[in-house]
Amino acid sequence: MTGKTFIPDIREKARKKHIRIAFPDAEDVRTLRTALELEKEKIAAPLLVGPADRIRRLAKDSGLDLGGIAVIDPATSEWKDEFVRGLHEKRRAKGWTVEQAAEALRSSLYFAGMMLASDRVGAVVGGNVSATGDIIRAGIHTVGTAPGISTVSSYFIMVFPDRLLCFADCAVVPSPTDAQLADIAITSAKNFHAVTGEEPRVAMLSFSTKGSATHEDVDKVIRATKMAKDKAPHLLLDGEMQADAALVASVGERKCKGSPVAGKANVLIFPDLDAGNIGYKLTERLAGAEAVGPIVQGLNKPFCDLSRGCCVDDMVNVAAICSLMA
Repeated sequence: MTGKTFIPDIREKARKKHIRIAFPDAEDVRTLRTALELEKEKIAAPLLVGPADRIRRLAKDSGLDLGGIAVIDPATSEWKDEFVRGLHEKRRAKGWTVEQAAEALRSSLYFAGMMLASDRVGAVVGGNVSATGDIIRAGIHTVGTAPGISTVSSYFIMVFPDRLLCFADCAVVPSPTDAQLADIAITSAKNFHAVTGEEPRVAMLSFSTKGSATHEDVDKVIRATKMAKDKAPHLLLDGEMQADAALVASVGERKCKGSPVAGKANVLIFPDLDAGNIGYKLTERLAGAEAVGPIVQGLNKPFCDLSRGCCVDDMVNVAAICSLMA
């Protein structure tokens, strides 16, 4: 898979899986157009979650025919009582009552999450209306985090004409601990492979390369690197290293001789959200890369977030990526 073929390739791979995807932010014409596009191109089977009368009225007012696309209304669904019991069971240890579970399930986000938890859909895609924090909270409460992972984070696929890179975390965890950085590295590697088919080579980024600088921030990355290697010894992962050592073969050979990652990294793990967010935006604006994401990761099942400024193409692409993560 190359940068030039990335979008067509992920859509084709998603088409072959053709999973069911719930869209809880359905009172938005962009969602309706996305559902129609997914249905038309046979990329996925979309389900719209929310007040059925308002969704159908929006479609009519927008001149859109939803045809056979299902609309699941949390207020009238036959699954409502089952989901209340299920959510209460998941959250009872946190002090939730049955009434609190029922109240939460009036939200399309929570209802879609329970559809995912019960395998009625293979993924959830929201965030075009809802805030990222609400998406992540609903995901944690309904499907939980992945086995062995306690950190919910995000990644971008940065698409260049001749290569693909994964950047993480650029959108969720402001100041990750060493343990959180290790989780982010392992999860990012897994998802990069699932989406692109490429073998991940993970660089734990820092302003230091192999002890060239001494600072508590460097120490954090060193500890995170060891933790990640201990948890996932099969991964090609190395650090701490500067970005040039990670990406430029001649620099990597000079600064990290013998490293399986230096000079050929394709998964870049930033030490904090400042670095990650600045890094992806500079890469997008100055290097001309297309930034696909952010994609939420670390949950037990794909419950993905969108930018509230997204367009229909963005939504279709995220849906395709979520399909590949399922």
